[in-house]
Amino acid sequence: AVARQLAAKGANVVIVARDQAKLLQGLDAVKKQALNPETQHFHQISADLTIASEAVRVVDEVVSWNSGNPPDIVWCCAGTSLPTLFIDTPVTEFSAQMQNNYFTSLYMSHAILQCWLQSSRKSLTSNLPGSSNKPESRPNSTLQRHIIFTASFLAFYGIAGYSPYSPTKAALRSLSDSLSQEMNLYSAAYPNEPRVRVHTTFPAGILTEGFEAENRIKSDLTKMLEEGDEPQTPEVIASRSIKGLESGQELITTDFQTGLVKRSMLGGSIRGGFFRGLGDWILAGLIFIIMTVVRGDMDNKVRKWGRQFGSTGMKEDKGPA
Repeated sequence: AVARQLAAKGANVVIVARDQAKLLQGLDAVKKQALNPETQHFHQISADLTIASEAVRVVDEVVSWNSGNPPDIVWCCAGTSLPTLFIDTPVTEFSAQMQNNYFTSLYMSHAILQCWLQSSRKSLTSNLPGSSNKPESRPNSTLQRHIIFTASFLAFYGIAGYSPYSPTKAALRSLSDSLSQEMNLYSAAYPNEPRVRVHTTFPAGILTEGFEAENRIKSDLTKMLEEGDEPQTPEVIASRSIKGLESGQELITTDFQTGLVKRSMLGGSIRGGFFRGLGDWILAGLIFIIMTVVRGDMDNKVRKWGRQFGSTGMKEDKGPA
């Protein structure tokens, strides 16, 4: 959905996935949405981004395909979810979830940031005291480059049944915060270079084939706790995410509920200016009260479930496991 909507805005697009057949189908769908089909370019690359070297290969191939120019936007959205109770989850699945949901984004961001910043890092010594080869001071470039991570509502609020998944998305949020600050080093040292912005989107439920597969293995307890969540279509999430990016947001939510919870969890994250931060602070005070009630209510529901149905998380179990 993101690729199609960006193509409709006139972007040249490269899509990356493991499955070659799905890539070809996806590329056809993206091409059909092109704003200027005669001048826009599209490409697909089959790669396993759980392998760091594959991310480097992808960046190199895109640069070569794009006449030696790196992409200006990299959107990381690879990931899977296995929503099962903690002790019912094989230990190997926790590392698999971290590999698919966190390290794919880390590897991709590391590869593209090295590409974007390599020339700057090589010439860092020109700014050292005593250097006679200091770069020319020029006005800050208006061009920006963007790395975008895809996290989840669950990065802000954990729900029983998502212990294999939630920490991977919280890790993405933490990585985003760290890189957001770190990129200031390069924008300050090299004001004539394109500024790198780091963003993260936090969708809740997404109506995809993966969502349907999750519901087939998800415990009844988890389904009950999620009853207030209204899943969104990929098109809605993509549209709202792009709108947030265009408005300059770094942490982007796509529904009202997630937006409120985010405000209670911002910590040291960038807030987008004083007045937006002030509004977040006011709402955070209100959300503190609301979330205290919500958490207490959900904990009570879990305890009631255990007394009524036992510890498997399924309604069919009528007694202690």
